[in-house]
Amino acid sequence: MSEKPTYDFPDGPKWPAWLSTWRFLRNRYKYVPPLHEKYGDTFLMRILPGPRKLVVFSDPADIKEIFASDPSQFHAGEGNMILKPVMGPHSVLVTDDAEHQRARKLLMPAFTGPSMRAYQPLVEAIAKIEVDSWRDGDKLLTLDRMNAVTLDVILQVVFGVTDEERLAVLRPKVNRMVNIEAKMLLAWSYPRLFALPPWRGYFKNQKAVDDILYAEIAERRQAHDLEGRDDVLSRLLRVGDETDEAPLSDAEMRDQLVTLLLAGHETTASALSWTLHELGRHPEILAKALEAADNGDDAYLEACLKEGMRIHPIIDFVARTLQSDQVVCGRLLRKGTTVTPSIMLSHSREANFADSHRFDPERFLVGKIAPNTWIPFGGGVRRCIGAAFSLMEGTVVLREVLQRYSVEAPAVAPNKLRNITNVPGDKAPVKLTARVS
Repeated sequence: MSEKPTYDFPDGPKWPAWLSTWRFLRNRYKYVPPLHEKYGDTFLMRILPGPRKLVVFSDPADIKEIFASDPSQFHAGEGNMILKPVMGPHSVLVTDDAEHQRARKLLMPAFTGPSMRAYQPLVEAIAKIEVDSWRDGDKLLTLDRMNAVTLDVILQVVFGVTDEERLAVLRPKVNRMVNIEAKMLLAWSYPRLFALPPWRGYFKNQKAVDDILYAEIAERRQAHDLEGRDDVLSRLLRVGDETDEAPLSDAEMRDQLVTLLLAGHETTASALSWTLHELGRHPEILAKALEAADNGDDAYLEACLKEGMRIHPIIDFVARTLQSDQVVCGRLLRKGTTVTPSIMLSHSREANFADSHRFDPERFLVGKIAPNTWIPFGGGVRRCIGAAFSLMEGTVVLREVLQRYSVEAPAVAPNKLRNITNVPGDKAPVKLTARVS
């Protein structure tokens, strides 16, 4: 008779799982850092449904080990399964193993360097149209306005929809789909909720968006000018011809497009909103950013964006669910355990970033950021494929804003957890001051 393995779970709070889940979903910024302070770089949480065990890590060496681990035994898709009712079963975020590898291989060509250069002029044009509508002295709710910009970028650059009539139909429906509350994600664990309000209304709207997307995909497949189109949808329709993989089906295409929409819309908008807020709170750094915008110094503007994403992580953790008993960072953990590199704790760790609560874009220009310390896009084979696109988009929008306006933030913005993203709770208002050209 074989001996029963002795598992080595770290210490953690002894609260009931329902209370831990409620606090985790309500405000992770108030919940997680005190646990780190009490239990150290590695600690245990129990989260519903299940309850399942989450082992949280924040030391760079541990994070490196997890990112480098065998993806067949460390499933990221399973850790993201709560997103499946919205993103769909084929989403690159919720699949693992061969299905994930195939999807990633087909998606990657749309996010290479040449593709980025092709998208940039359209991002610039969309940002310019938005900033043209602003006026000197306006009080700007940056989260709302950045959401408007990044939504149009997704619709035009990713979906390839440029017709104003179609955009007018899509915008409100997509906005409702994007404005998902955390409780909507409970439909993964409790499918009966689909029939009840507000879930029923949300998923009815999602079906309407799906119908539009499927019609767009069908129409695009018949387009005679597909080779000349630069949008992501057209590239994805062509990419099957350029690889040995079967092309994406309509259902797979829908799921990847919705994933790009949900993963690349509010995340980038929130990063821009937080960055403008921090610039509005730090006049001396703002002065350097204004000069960088005038001189085309995109490196400094990107550094501002990266520092905004560091000090205000939009997504605050990464999840990998173990498919077998595994020794993780020196601990034997049971199959089914979810190991969780904490983006929030990594970004605020003094050993990683001196004076970690200070907004300082120079960190990303002087010296080198240590590996596995700045991880807003995750890491390893599951690193976000849209990382380069997000940074390009954010830098372009910052440049367009700062070439024409200075910003001033009246107060420190509170953090609010909305669905799975951290956004400014007051939408990060700033006062605009037109610059003299």
